[in-house]
Amino acid sequence: MPRRLAAIMFTDVVGFTASAQADEAGALSRLREQEGIVRPLFLPFGGREIKSTGDGFLVEFESALKATECAVEIQRRLQERNAREPGAPILLRIGIHVGDVEEGGGDIFGDAVNVASRVVPLSEPGGVCLSSHVYAHVHNKVPYPLEKLPAQALKGVREGFDVYRVVLPWSKAGGPHAAGSSLPRIAVLPLANISPDRENEYFADGLTEELITVLSQIRGLRVISRTSVNQYKGTTKPVAQIGSELGADSVLEGSVRKAGDQLRIAVQLIDTKTDEHRWAQTYDRKLENVFAIQAEVAERTAGALKVELLRSERDAIQEEPTANLRAYELYLRAAQAARRSELSFDAKSDAEAVRLFEQSIREDPQFSSAHAGLANHLLGVMGVTRPAKDVIPRAREAVAKALERNPNSSTAHTALGNLAFQADLDWTRAEAEFQQGIALNPSSSDARFWYAYLLGVLQRFTESIRQYHAAIELDPLWPLPQFNLAADYSISGNMATAIATVQEMIRNLGDSIGGRILLAWFYAVEGRDTEAIKLLEPKSDFSQFRFRVFRSAILGTIGRVEELQALVSEFEAGKTAEYLSPVDWAGLYAVLGNKEKALDLLEEDYRVGDRTFWNTYQDFRFDTIREDPRFLSLLRSMNLPTTLKRPVQPFRARSSIPPG
Repeated sequence: MPRRLAAIMFTDVVGFTASAQADEAGALSRLREQEGIVRPLFLPFGGREIKSTGDGFLVEFESALKATECAVEIQRRLQERNAREPGAPILLRIGIHVGDVEEGGGDIFGDAVNVASRVVPLSEPGGVCLSSHVYAHVHNKVPYPLEKLPAQALKGVREGFDVYRVVLPWSKAGGPHAAGSSLPRIAVLPLANISPDRENEYFADGLTEELITVLSQIRGLRVISRTSVNQYKGTTKPVAQIGSELGADSVLEGSVRKAGDQLRIAVQLIDTKTDEHRWAQTYDRKLENVFAIQAEVAERTAGALKVELLRSERDAIQEEPTANLRAYELYLRAAQAARRSELSFDAKSDAEAVRLFEQSIREDPQFSSAHAGLANHLLGVMGVTRPAKDVIPRAREAVAKALERNPNSSTAHTALGNLAFQADLDWTRAEAEFQQGIALNPSSSDARFWYAYLLGVLQRFTESIRQYHAAIELDPLWPLPQFNLAADYSISGNMATAIATVQEMIRNLGDSIGGRILLAWFYAVEGRDTEAIKLLEPKSDFSQFRFRVFRSAILGTIGRVEELQALVSEFEAGKTAEYLSPVDWAGLYAVLGNKEKALDLLEEDYRVGDRTFWNTYQDFRFDTIREDPRFLSLLRSMNLPTTLKRPVQPFRARSSIPPG
């Protein structure tokens, strides 16, 4: 068999056998959680999983440095998990060695594998140990001290080896789940546009988003997502207040002046607790230097926050996404239009975003971010402003091209997960892609949101609620994770918590039509009809078509069906001008009690339509047909659970509410 040089990593869960004997279900649950955290981290560092060893992994790397960086990132992620989660921690030992291996039958063999397996037990729980062979490759390339362990024989290894411990930041404080070891949290506020031409607003907004993206490449930081920081555009709030509202330790703020190809970018990093400047800099450069400025800002920010950069992180933030500045400007304009569309269901902004993304791609077909941005935008509006059949082929093409040009794009892996989730109904592949997106960018609230969404569809509510909380922590002013968190509480049978979650959201984020609709749904299901009706007034707020649909459905659940009947009559007469998914129409017929029409629409949609039934099958709207054999057959065909965690509550007219 051919031999090759490889870096070999073994991982091992500390105390798994003993914990399984004491609490088998809990130990197995933590083992699965560990696998979900660890496995997606191999590929970003060039690792190839050889096999699972039951409570650990054997992984091969081409580079000792990449293997070491991967091991450090694994322990960092588990340290974060243990600091956040109550109960038993998840602790790994990791050992790495370099040597010749032979491959056969899907496994690898040789002394290198044996040595790596003997290095693992020398690691402290939550730690990483390296053989002297690995030390020789990485000792001047990793940003952590390497401490030589006392000499000792390795069982079954004839040749003597020195072994080194990687001194991780948290290990100095007494272990990988020591208190006070949370990562620095930073918010990049919208840069002010002070250009002579106000049309350059898009450039300031786009540069803000790009700085967020670049800083997110640094795994030692947690970066607040754009949806939350956009709320502070033009704000006069003090930095301390912003830090408190976002849970951020530091704020990066500044301004942009663009005149032709000349740029002046002024930025400053401020400590939100002391209001002191950590650093400030003004850059007078040409437009072609914009990517170098972004990289320098990221490196200086990391340095000011005492975050050591891995070589792979430094390489990532210095990489230029495109050499074509026209493509870059079109991409920034497209991202701005996409944000408007997401917030308003605005078909005009949707069309503008698609047009600009495609123009950017024509300017530079190798621009991965433009392909990924187009795919994520299309999947975000699927079933809302565009039917799936108009979205999926183009999104699939865009994702493939994004990954071809940048296999380590978190945005592209998140989009690929959405394709598997929404288009292919492949729950297993979707989960793997979302985990990969999170591994590539732990600060991605989008990846965590969609992963949580998938987990809720599969009724894995404990896991989905944890991911929604993680998304909210990264993007505290983004309403969508909070909506879905409340929905998960409701469909998992915890309506009191669902109602409290929406009420808190309204208090924190302000009154909104979305919040009122969700709370009215919950009140209607609970029989609190008068409160539900009050939330649905005044009618002028519900002039937009989708909101009118929601209002009509909620009123229908409490027996006030006039508006719902009028809406359905418009549909049957072909007079509804705006798109609504067939599954949503099926839900309206189900509320009216027209079971056959509802089931016909669901079956027809599954055969040739959007196939978005996974999104709503747990909805209260379908309780009137939930036990029907045709309904259950649809669930089985999509490999979805056929029972609910909450009680089934068929709707009925309630005599306490007079008609009107």
